[in-house]
Amino acid sequence: MKQKKKKKKKYRLFWFFVKLQFLLMIVLLGALGYYYYGGYATQVQKMQAEAIRYVRESTPATFCAAQTSVVFDKNRNTISTLKGEKDVYYLSFDQIPADARAAIVSIEDKKFYQHSGIDLKAIIRAAKAMLENGKVTQGGSTITQQLARNIFLTQEKTWQRKVEEMFIATELEKKYDKTQILEFYLNNIYFGNGYYGIQAASIGYFSLEASDLDLSQIAFLCAIPNNPSLYDPLTNMEETLGRRDRILQNMLEDGQISESAALMAKSEEITLNRPEHTKNNYVETYTYYCAIRLLMEQDGFQFQTDFKTENEKEAYYERYNEIYTEFQKKLYTAGYRIYTSFDLSMQQMLQQAIDESLAEFTDVNEEGVYKLQGAGVCIDNETGYVRAVVGGRSQDFAGYTLNRAYQSYRQPGSAIKPLIAYAPALERNYTPDSIVNDQYIEDGPSNADGSYSGEMTLRSALSRSKNTIAWQLLDELTPKIGLSYLKAMHFARISREDERLTSALGGLTNGVSPVEMTAAYAALENDGDYRPPTCIMRITDADGHEILSTVQEEEKIYKTTAARMVTDMLVTAITEGTGKGLAVTGTPSAGKTGTTNDNKDGWFAGYTRYYTASVWVGYDMPAELPGLSGSTYPGQIWHAFMENCHQGLASAPFLPYVEMDLYEKIRKDALGDEAEEIDFDE
Repeated sequence: MKQKKKKKKKYRLFWFFVKLQFLLMIVLLGALGYYYYGGYATQVQKMQAEAIRYVRESTPATFCAAQTSVVFDKNRNTISTLKGEKDVYYLSFDQIPADARAAIVSIEDKKFYQHSGIDLKAIIRAAKAMLENGKVTQGGSTITQQLARNIFLTQEKTWQRKVEEMFIATELEKKYDKTQILEFYLNNIYFGNGYYGIQAASIGYFSLEASDLDLSQIAFLCAIPNNPSLYDPLTNMEETLGRRDRILQNMLEDGQISESAALMAKSEEITLNRPEHTKNNYVETYTYYCAIRLLMEQDGFQFQTDFKTENEKEAYYERYNEIYTEFQKKLYTAGYRIYTSFDLSMQQMLQQAIDESLAEFTDVNEEGVYKLQGAGVCIDNETGYVRAVVGGRSQDFAGYTLNRAYQSYRQPGSAIKPLIAYAPALERNYTPDSIVNDQYIEDGPSNADGSYSGEMTLRSALSRSKNTIAWQLLDELTPKIGLSYLKAMHFARISREDERLTSALGGLTNGVSPVEMTAAYAALENDGDYRPPTCIMRITDADGHEILSTVQEEEKIYKTTAARMVTDMLVTAITEGTGKGLAVTGTPSAGKTGTTNDNKDGWFAGYTRYYTASVWVGYDMPAELPGLSGSTYPGQIWHAFMENCHQGLASAPFLPYVEMDLYEKIRKDALGDEAEEIDFDE
């Protein structure tokens, strides 16, 4: 009886398995039919083809395409970092600490060196754990899968993304070796708070290079990527420390560290040391502007300031803005190292001089910005590079404020006279001692004091800023010729409407910027040789390979003797004329005031053998400021700044000039009356 029951039981069990197999076959066939006829086969095949294409087209550069750029001052101190959505610094495999490589493998993917991109057992374990616990308690993605997701895919959680991630991972393992994949991963994984990669995290959390971290710090950082929100050390320090300890235990069990090393690392107290970032608003914005334009120029873009028609002008600026934006984006992702000429101590001196001089004016506009503003620029006369640039008064703002040093164009008043009237006239048989007549001119200008002084020397006319003389000089030259000097020095907003005699007094349509004025006055000091203003000395890539370096090529604008003559006259202007009392102590200085109608704009531009600086003061929305003139707030700022930055410097006299009539006498004595006319500067 018992044997019959056993046979019957076996018989039923046999047919149960037959039916089960049949049912599974039907389900499988149904699934296959659904897979093919439901369109999923096409989707999967498309994802596989896309994965193959992604990896085939990739190169090692694909995995370090977006790196943080860094700006340095003249002493190679960091001024700022430029990052887009990511803060990234790329390290090669041998630059990544061995403990970091071991820690991340130990906690994220123990079978990393055995699998081919996918760990099926890990996926099954993760699925089982999810079913048992009702939530994800362990990950199923390998390091290679995570890399695939970070570089090529979005973070959305869909089966399509997961399948494509697996396809990409297997293709990556075919093309790159394990060393490369681990290098790519540790440079791209997210460590929270905007830091991508082990180096960015090291700097961001500890102010240390990755190579300087100890074992405990390394394990601490490697705890974050698994869940950057949960293990954020800024908000959940205990959670991060707990995972650090689990990583150290894993490393011990895997034979990567000794028991004593693990115990010591677990007992170490972690203290964050995040770098303080001081925003150098005006330095940074001017640096980015100069760097972008240099990169554009290197790429073949030709800058233009003179246009025949409005259509030509509009077409140019449309193209300019498009290309500028393109290189601006690149500046934030290319990992540039930008070396500038800025002296941050001089920057602070100039900022302080502006802030203190205007401190009594506390009115603000609707946005909370001071209504009365000032801007200034300083150029090193030896090199021609910008040392300091201040675009406004100090105020705390979340973003960047207007940099008036190069973004604002204002009427220059009498500060323009040496550039378009006096220096050109000194090239054409005038000398500082030439006699001119300060007199009434029909339909012409009056002088600031409303009176006329009759005959006087050209030197006296400039030092006393006589409007009538500048008008007459430009009339002789013609406005077109006078303005040609400004155009040659790349003043950006000179228009055809400016070809009129009022330009002799600074009555320009659009105005000038402090950067332009400083560079032009620096040309006077530099024997009439103009050097385009920039703060960029060189730019390299993240590995130190030079992308570009600047050489301050000089362009002759004014004849040497004319430049030296006008310098000598501007010395008089600052000792006896409208700039009296503003001279720099201990060394000769030259300068010129500028004031516009109704006291809306005040300027002072001047130089020593060491530095050239110009200062503007006025309202962003032009308005009268009683008491404003070139010699008041602008002159006071210029004087305070120049006094500070010349501390400890030896007296340096300006170079002498030979007057044209004396030169002509020497020439004729040497060559005779029939001597051909030769260039005075040869």
